[in-house]
Amino acid sequence: MAGESSFDVVSKVDRQEVDNALNQAAREVGQRFDFRGTDAAIRWAGEYNVEMEASAEDRVKAVLDVFKEKLVRRGVSLKALDAREPRQSGKLYKIAAKLQNGMTTDQARTVAKVIRDEAPKGVRSQIQGEEVRVFAKKKDDLQAVIALLKRQEFDFAVQFVNYR
Repeated sequence: MAGESSFDVVSKVDRQEVDNALNQAAREVGQRFDFRGTDAAIRWAGEYNVEMEASAEDRVKAVLDVFKEKLVRRGVSLKALDAREPRQSGKLYKIAAKLQNGMTTDQARTVAKVIRDEAPKGVRSQIQGEEVRVFAKKKDDLQAVIALLKRQEFDFAVQFVNYR
């Protein structure tokens, strides 16, 4: 259809920003006085998994707090971080965290439903795998949809890409 503009709604994290946040957190954990002698550490445990450990439960939670602070400073939404409860593994307490990368089908349906119910007339949406493509003839309508989705309280992070 000629003359239509579009953009994609996605739920992805910038892996480089997360890597920078993780490296900053690891450096801070290694230098801070309150982490001395606690075997506190944070590291990658796969492509989108992070593992934190320390010799005490409160210290491993503090490592998680440092990591969250660094993520926020780097502009990564905390909704993309799914941290488990601390578990004991030998002498250490560990927290496994997973970073969400991509929308589930249910999350895409939720976004599409909000667009269908509340967006201006003439705006269409289409689920394409892990993203939702939004079409409209007027760019102002697309910007209204972006503003609408930013106001929504989803339990996952959303970003807007490929605005054309």
